Amino acid sequence: MKKLIAAAAGTLVLGLAAPASAADLAARPYTKAPAPMVAAIYDWSGFYIGINGGGGSSHKCWDFVTPVTGTLVGEGCHNAAGGTVGGQIGYRWQSANWVFGFEGQGNWADFRGDNVSTLFPGTALITGDRNRSRIDSFGLITGQVGYAWNNVLLYVKGGAAVVGDRYDVYAAAGTPLAGTLLASASETRWGGTVGAGLEFGFAPNWSLGFEYDHIFLGDRTIGFTTPLGAAFGSDRIRQDVDMGLVRLNYRWGGPLIARY
Repeated sequence: MKKLIAAAAGTLVLGLAAPASAADLAARPYTKAPAPMVAAIYDWSGFYIGINGGGGSSHKCWDFVTPVTGTLVGEGCHNAAGGTVGGQIGYRWQSANWVFGFEGQGNWADFRGDNVSTLFPGTALITGDRNRSRIDSFGLITGQVGYAWNNVLLYVKGGAAVVGDRYDVYAAAGTPLAGTLLASASETRWGGTVGAGLEFGFAPNWSLGFEYDHIFLGDRTIGFTTPLGAAFGSDRIRQDVDMGLVRLNYRWGGPLIARY
């Protein structure tokens, strides 16, 4: 009987001590829920300015214009190739994945080449012609339509083009007066251009791109003069230009958009 009373008393003491022990436990710490994941959308909208550089080639064909009849007689063709560097400024706006824009671009260039005239090759006794051409500048005014996959933009462009051309006729090698300037001419020629490019946004306001452009310049009759200003003759010159450029742009406006 005494053992039974002692066991009951022990159970009662343990029951009373349990709430006190639970009260002594530290409160469970509060943990803030993690922030929702945010996906950044690259927005191509805004003004941009940048630099570009690369190389190109202009294919030129010369046809001599006979003084009396105006008949064209071929003198041969050559490629005027070299490097170029310049800048561009423009504006783009984005609607869903489609990107539209317009741009002005201006470049210095050094595209040059020459060929000995097939009509006036010259001999050891008669001076012949070496026809040389050079593009020293060009400009593009274009519109753009592109499609964007977040920070990757594929686009096509088209519009107007203008180039600064210089033409020289030298005495051909192996003939009398070899290397002497016989006549020259220069012009500013307008034409059209089409192109395509791929651009990568590698930072919120910076993008790097690669672009190909073709310039259509048609043909035009050019009158040549000697260094003393006398008329030398005329050539019908046809040309077009192909070039590849690397472009670096800085954009302001149109920041990254957060999408939850």
